[in-house]
Amino acid sequence: MNRKILITGATGSNGTEIVKRLAAQNVPVRAMVRNYDQAKKIALPNVEVVEGNFDHPETLLEALTEVDRAFLLTNSTERAEAQQLAFVEAARQSGVKHIVKLSQFAADAHSPVRFLRYHAVVEAAIQASGMTYTFLRPNLFMQGLLSFKSTITSQNAFYAAIGDAKVSVVDVRDIADVAVVALTETGHEGKIYNLTGPQALTHAEMAEQLSAALNRQIAFVDIPSEAMRDQLLNMPAWQADGLIEDYAHYRRNEAAAVSSDIQDAIGKEPRSFKTFACDYAAMFG
Repeated sequence: MNRKILITGATGSNGTEIVKRLAAQNVPVRAMVRNYDQAKKIALPNVEVVEGNFDHPETLLEALTEVDRAFLLTNSTERAEAQQLAFVEAARQSGVKHIVKLSQFAADAHSPVRFLRYHAVVEAAIQASGMTYTFLRPNLFMQGLLSFKSTITSQNAFYAAIGDAKVSVVDVRDIADVAVVALTETGHEGKIYNLTGPQALTHAEMAEQLSAALNRQIAFVDIPSEAMRDQLLNMPAWQADGLIEDYAHYRRNEAAAVSSDIQDAIGKEPRSFKTFACDYAAMFG
């Protein structure tokens, strides 16, 4: 029986990059989506698209049929912990051998940051399940800067509650590269990879590098947490509050460490922020 790799979160920024890489390597991959309308961007050779819903475990069991390895990723909502725990149980029941979980840098069950707490709970459940695992703990995504695109385009500025704290931001493309080797090669079982870029930067330093890539001046403006929260009114409250907790974590300089884990896992240096800024310049107008 030719067992497959299942990718959850297959149409998100991380999942799409992973599916593209596996398809390019002619690896049979199953991409789980909530509905087929979302799947156009991953309609590639060797990619089987299946519908699955984390809130309906019976659909998970179907998606996991004949799956040997799985990549676990959900949106960070108030349901994320329960959804991921349900997936872990369904994977165990289905005979999955190995889970690669996208976690978060500094995941800790006792953290004041809700995202870091739920990731730690799910990691513990996977460790107790009997399946082998690889945990990917990326720091703040460089591509997260795209969430500031509207003010960068309209005001040549972006705003956040972080002060001059440094963060070792990481490119999503490097996360995908590590995920692919963990899903397709041996030697990554039981590993916890802290995924960072090659240097820690302040948001002001990111603005300088973005300015050079865009050939126009981009400013970073530090604002209070309350003001940042006011900018997130279109986001569900649980997620917005979690993002404010994340930024408080960054502001305390708790995300400045630089790790060699990307180099160790895939044998090449992670992409720099300068490379990200140049590659994504067109998206910032």
